[in-house]
Amino acid sequence: MDIDKIFSILKDDFDKNRLKHSEFVDFMENIKDPYLVLICCILSLRTNDKITIKATKRMLELAKTPQEISKLSVETLSKAIYPVGFYQNKAEQIINLSKIIVEKYNSKVPDSIDELIKFKGVGRKTANLVLTKGFNKPAICVDVHVHRISNRLGYVKTNSPDETEFALRKILPEKYWIDFNTLLVTLGQNICKPQKPKCDLCSIKNFCQKNIN
Repeated sequence: MDIDKIFSILKDDFDKNRLKHSEFVDFMENIKDPYLVLICCILSLRTNDKITIKATKRMLELAKTPQEISKLSVETLSKAIYPVGFYQNKAEQIINLSKIIVEKYNSKVPDSIDELIKFKGVGRKTANLVLTKGFNKPAICVDVHVHRISNRLGYVKTNSPDETEFALRKILPEKYWIDFNTLLVTLGQNICKPQKPKCDLCSIKNFCQKNIN
């Protein structure tokens, strides 16, 4: 499979806005602080883009650093991030996580997956996104879109996002790791949907195992 050609086509589609970027993708492009990337990812779980973005902005009006957020009450933060999914649990999680970062990591978010996944509620998907967006380090963030499309293409044959991540680590050139998630998420939200994918509109359909079969 010509992954170089596939990546080039998708990157061109993204750069020239032939595929509509999600609001969250655009929002995250402007957030570089590893701590804020981590918190935004937590807020976004099981919550749509519009609510996540508004909740994040309200939270940032209160506090922006682990030191500041660790001093907030659960009630105060809950009110700020409402109505994100599980807002009370997330408020407690974010405050506790912030305290750990201050006390154990000298107020700096760790830059390794092994350390990041020690935080309660932080999985490999979030940890990888923190590495790519917060530290600009090569990592592969695999969500449902990346998992689905990688398998539809026939690039991997896996049963879960975690399996897909480890399979991609073996075959995907490292130079593509950071951007892979953004491109496939954008493709998945616009064209390669879970049900009734718009294969006739897909710019990489000629490379796709689903289309070939």
